[in-house]
Amino acid sequence: MTTPSDTQSLILSRAATRPGNLALPLPEGLVGAAAKMVVGKMIARGWLEEVEANLRRGEPMWRETGDGHGTTLIATEAGLDAIGIEPVVASAVTSARNAKPKPELAQTPDDAAKPAAIRAGTKQALIIDMLQRPEGVTVLEMVEATGWMAHTVRGSISGALKKKLGLPINGEKVEGRGTVYRIVR
Repeated sequence: MTTPSDTQSLILSRAATRPGNLALPLPEGLVGAAAKMVVGKMIARGWLEEVEANLRRGEPMWRETGDGHGTTLIATEAGLDAIGIEPVVASAVTSARNAKPKPELAQTPDDAAKPAAIRAGTKQALIIDMLQRPEGVTVLEMVEATGWMAHTVRGSISGALKKKLGLPINGEKVEGRGTVYRIVR
């Protein structure tokens, strides 16, 4: 697998922290032909994807396509994987981008979702790893692993993991263990 250059890594890591994994704006000083060359290589490697810009949300445009429409750049699962963001998290971010916004909520740039990237080595990443195990995990096991209170673990599952990241988490009662949670494949 090709390793991203410093500039490519910077673009991807910044995209990972932005709502919807937007790769724009590019780093300061990367303009013109140099920007086209770097972006072109990243698109060819499958690290970036050119998608229609949602101008109502205030997404920055990469290029104009005419009639007031344009495209923007987003980091793909492969791009996030190239800088070490786990595939489950990357796919959750991608599915969140592709989800249609709820019509009753008017979205402005101020209302945009918080960054959905997970840094490796965090307690949230630890919980995601535990949820991926075939045997699943209980709240008590997550409490012991993270040092969090039980209500914090449950809130993290329902809020950050299910709602913000869109992870398909299922809970089921298992005799002798209690409620066991796991990411549904």
